[in-house]
Amino acid sequence: MTIRVLLADDQNLIRAGFRVLINAAPDLEVVGEAATGREAVELARSTRADVVLMDIRMPELDGLAATREITADEDLAGVRVLILTTFEIDEYVFKALRAGASGFLGKGVEPVELLAAIRTVAGGEALLSPKATQGLIARFMASPEDRPAATTAQLDALTGREREVLGLVAMGLSNDDIAERLYVSTSTAKTHVNRAMTKLGARDRAQLVVIAYQTGLARAPQ
Repeated sequence: MTIRVLLADDQNLIRAGFRVLINAAPDLEVVGEAATGREAVELARSTRADVVLMDIRMPELDGLAATREITADEDLAGVRVLILTTFEIDEYVFKALRAGASGFLGKGVEPVELLAAIRTVAGGEALLSPKATQGLIARFMASPEDRPAATTAQLDALTGREREVLGLVAMGLSNDDIAERLYVSTSTAKTHVNRAMTKLGARDRAQLVVIAYQTGLARAPQ
């Protein structure tokens, strides 16, 4: 099955480079290109792309607002947004996750990592490295205005093991890492993560991190 990719970046050269690389992969295809955030939203609806590779700084509608519109549209529930950043630890990381982004990618990423990232996000997983997670935590803890009141009642639906897994996800651990930490299989770890997402209404792993800190389940290390 071919993964359909929409490129959203106001720089023609960057889009051209990504297009050549992505189209060279047998399982990936660029189905549209947007130079503005508004165009990205419109093309997401018309092309039914699986993954939108979204730059943050764009004219008309920035990447955050465009991401928010895409993820809020019930007709686009299957569309994943992968944010492009100049720096992995970016002032917009937390806000982008709140907007519904499934992960982050630095523009200096290696070609093989870009392709792997698109496949990861298209498969329903989040691309949130420990480095990006640390940036998210730092931003979250330093910005009380970005922090809603903790809603611990959200966690009542989780089992004890699911809460434990949620805490590990918030640390930036992968399913393999969680499996090793809890002495279970990777598939079992993935099942716990998926159940937590379903119960909490999270689109993906990235939103689980946000929920873990909103509810106070996870706290930044001292």
